[in-house]
Amino acid sequence: MDYISGEILTKDGFITGHLGLQDNEMVNEMGKGTPPKEPIAKGLIIPTCVNAHTHLGDSFIRFQHLQLPRNVKELVAPPAGLKHRLLKQAKEQEILEGIQKSLMEMSIAGTSCFCDFREGGVLGIYQIRKAMKRCSIEAVILSRPSQMTYDKTELDRLLENSDGIGLSSISDWEPSEIEKLAAHVRKKKKLFALHASEVEREDIDCVLELKPNLLIHMIAATQSDLEKVSEAAIPVVICPRSYLFFRLKHNLELMKKTGVTLLLGTDNAMINNPDVLEEVKVLQKTKLFSLEELLTTVTYTPRKALNLDDCIQGRDLSGKYIVLERDSLKQIYASK
Repeated sequence: MDYISGEILTKDGFITGHLGLQDNEMVNEMGKGTPPKEPIAKGLIIPTCVNAHTHLGDSFIRFQHLQLPRNVKELVAPPAGLKHRLLKQAKEQEILEGIQKSLMEMSIAGTSCFCDFREGGVLGIYQIRKAMKRCSIEAVILSRPSQMTYDKTELDRLLENSDGIGLSSISDWEPSEIEKLAAHVRKKKKLFALHASEVEREDIDCVLELKPNLLIHMIAATQSDLEKVSEAAIPVVICPRSYLFFRLKHNLELMKKTGVTLLLGTDNAMINNPDVLEEVKVLQKTKLFSLEELLTTVTYTPRKALNLDDCIQGRDLSGKYIVLERDSLKQIYASK
């Protein structure tokens, strides 16, 4: 039997111990203290990561090495942002190859699941499923209507083929249209997520009336807004490298103060590679969160928020796991 040892991240925080392995799979529960023989790897032992917010459809743009505008509206706002124009011009094979490259990057980085906002209606769902055919990574697919209007027939097709709906923001929709859409998604018991208060503050009461399961960004929200989100127990996904790219101010101190449940995502794959541990490294520099808190935001917290069950029964690591160097968070070992 082989062993890995170090600080093991559990639901209750880090404990010092070791795991016994047979053919690279854990065969006994974690033990405390020193293992019976020299371990094959030492470091931080954590479940594989969950990337809680991606847009993989635009991956191909990153490989074109374009000079992209650092303005959110110019680059990503639907329907006229540069991203959407490039997507319309791109051939399907180009889009698929870009997604596949991002999937490979995630796999190498120790990510086992991601939550993707799929533009392009039913075609968008088809594209990512096609790209994932030979991929071991799991996905939570949040689709998006082809137009910013409520179409019951289209929405039924989207919900039949995806895990829910992920929208840009309430600012892009007529209130009556988005209200009908949100009610439809709730009726079907699917996930409903949307971007909120990314660049400018949006009316949090209007957002919460839609009863979303997940909010993205919220970095322009006020303390009062965040308190309401925290009280409603709605998780918020933040994407630090995206904010650096767009030179956006953040309110992470308020998020910490108000106790909002935080998840981490990498956002648009045309801007950054989809390695969610890079987001952890950025937040480490702020000194607002402990390493334990940050690693929990990419392991246990998103699994609960997205209803995933690929690992962790009680205090063990019954699913896949990775071993990281403490100082660099570089991966040094991974289960297969």
